[in-house]
Amino acid sequence: MLKTFKKNALRAAVLATLCGVGVAQAATIVITSRDKPGVGFNDPTPVDPVGGNPGRTLGEQRMYVYRYVADIWEKSLDTPITITVNAGWEALTCQANSAVLGSASPWNYWHDFPNAIPGTWYPQALANKLAGVNLTDGIPDDGTGYGNVDIRTQFNINLGNTGCLTGSPFYLGLDGNAGNGVNFVETLLHELGHGLGFTVLSVYIGSTSGAVGFRLNADGSAYVRDGGLPSVWEQYMFDNTAGKSWLNMSSAERKVSATNNLGLAWTGPNAVAAASILAGTPSLTVNSAAPGYSGTYNYGAASFGPAVYSTELSLGALSTVKANAAGQGCAALDAADTAAVKGKVAIIDRGVCGFAVKAKNAQDAGAVGVIIANNAAGAAPGLGGSDPTVVIPTVSVSQDDGVKLRAAITASIPYAPRGKVGTASSALIVDLSRRLGADAKGRPLLYTPSVLAVGSSVSHWDVSAFPNLLMEPNINADLTTILVPPKDITKPLLKDLGW
Repeated sequence: MLKTFKKNALRAAVLATLCGVGVAQAATIVITSRDKPGVGFNDPTPVDPVGGNPGRTLGEQRMYVYRYVADIWEKSLDTPITITVNAGWEALTCQANSAVLGSASPWNYWHDFPNAIPGTWYPQALANKLAGVNLTDGIPDDGTGYGNVDIRTQFNINLGNTGCLTGSPFYLGLDGNAGNGVNFVETLLHELGHGLGFTVLSVYIGSTSGAVGFRLNADGSAYVRDGGLPSVWEQYMFDNTAGKSWLNMSSAERKVSATNNLGLAWTGPNAVAAASILAGTPSLTVNSAAPGYSGTYNYGAASFGPAVYSTELSLGALSTVKANAAGQGCAALDAADTAAVKGKVAIIDRGVCGFAVKAKNAQDAGAVGVIIANNAAGAAPGLGGSDPTVVIPTVSVSQDDGVKLRAAITASIPYAPRGKVGTASSALIVDLSRRLGADAKGRPLLYTPSVLAVGSSVSHWDVSAFPNLLMEPNINADLTTILVPPKDITKPLLKDLGW
């Protein structure tokens, strides 16, 4: 839901002069509830303290988490203007295996106030900080009780009940031990990040309709194809395919960019510098004296065998096995294939039988590693399956890369000293020149899956980032409450915006 105001810039400027902008200081966050008696924060259901949360009723524990998370954000921000959050627990969309957890967003947007980029929309909490005044002062409430707040939040009161992500309620402890529950500390920390401005704000990303990419007009009444005002976000959103920022795109171009998977980078200097915390890309590296084959190849990991991500392993020379009616690697290898793969890394096509079966048959023939080549176009697949007796590393590559690696074996044969046979050797490395969740220039990527994810696309970090980041569209179990490097890059992005 969107609510907007356009404040008279002259009046705001006068107020800023009278009140003074103030010096940098920790923020103050005030939380107000819109819950009715007996509901949400007022729920009197008795509970035992859990994970450092001392509340004795369900309502008390919910508010304790809110205050705990607000305190984290207070220490991370500096503004002389109180940040106001209106909160409520409500029935949201539910199914037995999925549910809307909740949401938070800036409730009021502003443009053309003191210290703002002209003609640019800002979330109210940030606008207040930059202007040095509360821009809603003197504006009557609209009757909702939260018409003038900075951030409005809502969370699913039915979560964990039968038919609403059954058995997985919000975990209200502070220690991260959520088990089958949903960690409410991390969920709320994430959502308040959106409310503070971690969102594209005034550009419509709400559906697959033709309106995607439209900007909000100057009076806040409608999204328009042409003539709307940009969000403060857009100056730092750079599409590597189009070669331009959203600030300079048409609505049609922004619509395409919103689904340009792994193509939209954030260029703000603080977040780019912080992105150095992202891990290098795990890569299969191949060395061959034959020209055109040496280099790095993306790979997928297996759920069985030794862990390979974030590990450097020297594998060995590449080899291959014959195609047969049973499917490559689906039966014990014959004498010729056994001789070919012994002490080497076997390249085997995907298909017919399970990945673990192929790996075990290659291992039994003496292979020191396995590369599963995809049998259809697309990226290297993840390799599911289970077999505790598989002890050699197993990875996957795309179909195209599988063809190229097989060609490297043949092409390498002549490149060896007299009396020897040339080989293409392989290893698993961590390529620090390519960061997980960043583009080739090290700029962190925004989440732009090829199918628009309503409510998630554009306004999150991409899920390819590792370590996992707070502002990805998923709440991962390894998150912390630290918003800055070396754990996270949430605060650096907000700093790019003006926080």
